[in-house]
Amino acid sequence: MKFRTLTPFASAAALCLSLPSFASSVGAPLVGTPFFGDPPDATHPWAIHDRNRPQPVRVAPGTSSTAQQPGQPPADAIVLFDGTPASLERWVSNRKEGGPAKWVIRDGALECVAKTGDIRTVDEFGDCQLRIEWAAPARIEGSSQGRGNSGIFLLGLVEVQVLDNYDNPTYADGFAASVYGVNPPLANALRPPGEFQVIDIVFRRPVYDGDRVLDPGYVTVFCNGVLVQDHTPLEGPTGHMKRTKVGPLPAKGPLKLQDHGNPVRFRNIWYRPLPPRAVEGGTDGQLSPAATQAKREQIAAFIRADATSMASGSREQAFRLGESLIYAPDAEIRARLERMAFDYVDEVATLPATDREARKAEILETLRVLRYATKHGLLARDFAPWSRLEQFIKDAGWDDAKK
Repeated sequence: MKFRTLTPFASAAALCLSLPSFASSVGAPLVGTPFFGDPPDATHPWAIHDRNRPQPVRVAPGTSSTAQQPGQPPADAIVLFDGTPASLERWVSNRKEGGPAKWVIRDGALECVAKTGDIRTVDEFGDCQLRIEWAAPARIEGSSQGRGNSGIFLLGLVEVQVLDNYDNPTYADGFAASVYGVNPPLANALRPPGEFQVIDIVFRRPVYDGDRVLDPGYVTVFCNGVLVQDHTPLEGPTGHMKRTKVGPLPAKGPLKLQDHGNPVRFRNIWYRPLPPRAVEGGTDGQLSPAATQAKREQIAAFIRADATSMASGSREQAFRLGESLIYAPDAEIRARLERMAFDYVDEVATLPATDREARKAEILETLRVLRYATKHGLLARDFAPWSRLEQFIKDAGWDDAKK
């Protein structure tokens, strides 16, 4: 069998397959060089510099806030409050009887009305990137926990403290931007009362397998661009005057804002859901051996389906099928490629000198692929076409190391 000569490694677009984890790459051209980086291993389904790995999703970034005006959220953000009455409909009273939120909108901000109770979102969500801006009253009243107090409750259970601590000492684990009762902030980065504080939170809930902790979860917080919670581990819900009880949290829950009796204002509230971590079915990072094997088989199936769109018997198709063996073995495909390699080397050996020179780049590229395959155990070290091609190139005097 001969390879039909095509432009080396020209590739068809990825086929639209029913593989959910490839959704972001459907229709995207392959980028990069195959047979390049170290192959997948027992806990990593992707090769190093893997051209089959989906490209990052494009997200148009938002804009920065100013003291006078909130910024625009990223294009994929889910907006929970944008200053309009319509967005207040996304909030309800957290009291047992429920009902509409009784806080008010003033100058584009959501202001707490004392004794009306906490409010929470209708939306429920889990792991997220959250932006929320808050301002304590410009008029300073009270001290310690009695001054500009509220709270941001992730899942309705884990509190990131809201408090006017610009010039107001309090207990450290109840300071503004603390994980309340758990971990003080690394710094006091607050602006003066009356000005909006920009709070960015990355939240990952704990992940359990029965009673076994797979990932403790964590909270990372920036206050006005300053890191104040650095990957702080979680143990469970936070509480007042009580130590956190270790245990799982629900997969989803509302965002809750606290009525602590102070007219704290909030604006520009949005979140972005985060993808699952490796321990809960994600495909990036170090996976379990079972999850890695399943993912590698899925990638191999994707590549083999893609190869069917290529000219039968072409180098392009052969190399694409060869890529699939990096992820999952297939005796039939391997035997087919081995036959094609023998035929290819036989063909090269019979080429006139001028034709060999014209196909020098192609031949050297084929040798590179065979070297990769033998180095990483896809082919035996004594695979005859590899050694024959090595010898042929040496006899021809080609310096493939510079190619």
